[in-house]
Amino acid sequence: MRILGFDTATPATTVALLDLREGVEVQAREARDDPAARERPRHVTRLLPLIIEALEGSGTGWEAIDLIAVGLGPGTFTGLRIGIATARALGQARSIPLAGVSTLESLATGAAPSADPGGAVLAVLDARRGEVFAAGWRTRGAPAERLCEPQALAPEGLAEVVAELGPACLAIGPGAVEFRLQLERTGAVVPGDDLELHRVSAIHHCRLAARTSQAAGPDEIRPEYLRLPDAEIALRRRAAQDPT
Repeated sequence: MRILGFDTATPATTVALLDLREGVEVQAREARDDPAARERPRHVTRLLPLIIEALEGSGTGWEAIDLIAVGLGPGTFTGLRIGIATARALGQARSIPLAGVSTLESLATGAAPSADPGGAVLAVLDARRGEVFAAGWRTRGAPAERLCEPQALAPEGLAEVVAELGPACLAIGPGAVEFRLQLERTGAVVPGDDLELHRVSAIHHCRLAARTSQAAGPDEIRPEYLRLPDAEIALRRRAAQDPT
């Protein structure tokens, strides 16, 4: 089984190809684009070239792809729209089934080997505007056990989530790096900023899709925004300030 996976929920654009033979990984290849701090995401210009790079680099043609796994977020409105629209278009054009993958769950899955046995993993993405997207899982075992639902939180709200997950939960992801102080004050363990644990990787999307085996049609793949788009929030604020 060959799975093509990609994610555009964060500023990074990540693409991966996973080749499984009788459940054993034969090949796992990732191609990615990580903008520097304060640089704009390059999903529009980099996603398709990275997909081509992953396919050509592994000598794989479209006819060999059995499943496309796409990240559903949560994340930015524009980023998710680009990734999901691309997955739908490729699925329809190539007659390839799709699998929607929670970006947070994929991040937590990648951290499973580093978590304490029976301990919790808190996946945290930077939601901008001083907030995070976060959810927790107990990742030892298949499937992972969700301990708290994905939600948008102010940093102080993380304290309640960490308390719910128990002592020394492992907090990973770009949001965990951004709000390290708040998390560590509440007892969470945040690994070093530069570790791979904090990066969303489409390889984990592929692995998660292979475990769940829940293929869907293009119309069934929908983003998990968790929050209104910035433009909609700004519009409502202006409407509230203008009584006329």
